[in-house]
Amino acid sequence: MVESFERKLDARLVASIVAAGSLSFCAVVFETAMNVALPALMEEFAVDTATIQWITSGYLLMLAVMIPTFPFLKARFALRRLFVCAVLLFLAGTLLCAAAPAFPVLLMGRVVQGVSTGIAIPLMFSIVVDQVPHEKMGLMMGVASLITAVAPAVGPSYGGAVMELAGWRMVFLCLVPVTVLSLGIGSACVRQATRVDAGARFDLVGFLLLGASFFALIYGINAASYEGASPMVLAVFVAFAVALGVFVAHARACDHPLIDMRLFSFPAFSASAAVIAAVSFAILGFAYLIPNYAQLALGASASLSGTLMLPGCALVAVFAPLGGRLLDRAGARLPIITGMACLVASVVLYVAFASELTPFMLGGFYVLFGIGQGLGFSTTMTNGLGALPESIRTDGNSVFNTFQQLGGSIGVSAVTAVVGAFQGASQNIVASTVEGGYWAFVLLAAVVALAALCSVLVLFVFSRGKRA
Repeated sequence: MVESFERKLDARLVASIVAAGSLSFCAVVFETAMNVALPALMEEFAVDTATIQWITSGYLLMLAVMIPTFPFLKARFALRRLFVCAVLLFLAGTLLCAAAPAFPVLLMGRVVQGVSTGIAIPLMFSIVVDQVPHEKMGLMMGVASLITAVAPAVGPSYGGAVMELAGWRMVFLCLVPVTVLSLGIGSACVRQATRVDAGARFDLVGFLLLGASFFALIYGINAASYEGASPMVLAVFVAFAVALGVFVAHARACDHPLIDMRLFSFPAFSASAAVIAAVSFAILGFAYLIPNYAQLALGASASLSGTLMLPGCALVAVFAPLGGRLLDRAGARLPIITGMACLVASVVLYVAFASELTPFMLGGFYVLFGIGQGLGFSTTMTNGLGALPESIRTDGNSVFNTFQQLGGSIGVSAVTAVVGAFQGASQNIVASTVEGGYWAFVLLAAVVALAALCSVLVLFVFSRGKRA
């Protein structure tokens, strides 16, 4: 910690959180806006469902690979320099996407954006963990989560409206001013709370192993949508398991690992990380499924499909700070249990009424999901970090963000694989989307049930008598 630094919640600290959050906001807006644009992009670039989803999965995959590098980047470079680098990379990726003449160029732009956001997201939460007074931690974690939680509410509506008025390229260009504004604010307000170590070492072997394992997992899920359980798909999953196993062995033996394996010796943290991954799986799975189901199965327009998630996502923004306040005042059990109950109720409704869904029902059931996400998501992160010694909370924050992005990437790939498998087996796009959508809802329900189970373990088994 820098000797002269004092934890205080002032305007400069709030502005630095907002500046870093603005970059994440723009990234999530693009991510969810592109879900509305997928049918148009498939037509323009002449690619299928399994291929087009890589503009989301590739971006999230790069995010998941980059985030574990943040503890090293934070130790080696000043936060302000990291922030400026992240913004400039994001601008470059955004302009590349907007000018893309072919699908590979669009994908490259999204990957560059993923590198940038992989720095910006943990940087924002690191500012909260390192600089916010402890008694305000729950509230400000909720505020930080709110910044990115608002984006899914804006993204589909924004994407649908801009697409109908000016085309998908303007979806990228219209947010360039927001990115430039965040650069100005962050350059002035981001300050340093920890020492910079010029001798910090980077775990290159661990980085390559982790990247290979994540890529194999996402590629295998995607390939399964059109090849099924073929020998090639099984070989890819074996490669994932081998690469991950070698990474874990390497991390345990390395004196400067990419991910500190000691984190997983704390059961409450490990189970909380599983909750974050599972809920992120569902969030991004729904972000893909709802607008595409509305367009392909129900015949809704891009603009209407883009508004269906708006009420639910808006409620995330309302309930995230409320969940943080409840955590600060009454502990984690009330907001997390209430949040998980809402998530479970939402996915049960989708499965129960899958055969008679309307656009109104698609959006209405997601209202419950948004309330649950707002109450339970950031509070689970804060509670999980509280189970760790303060000396490794930055690493814990990095793992949470990695699990969040990896879970989201798997969610998009898995839901796309399920729907794509049914679409590929039938010439009737409406009927196949309805049937594939049903099984995708079943998958999402199972994942949310797993998240609820892990939350129960955290709150009632691993808390060991503490006020959870």
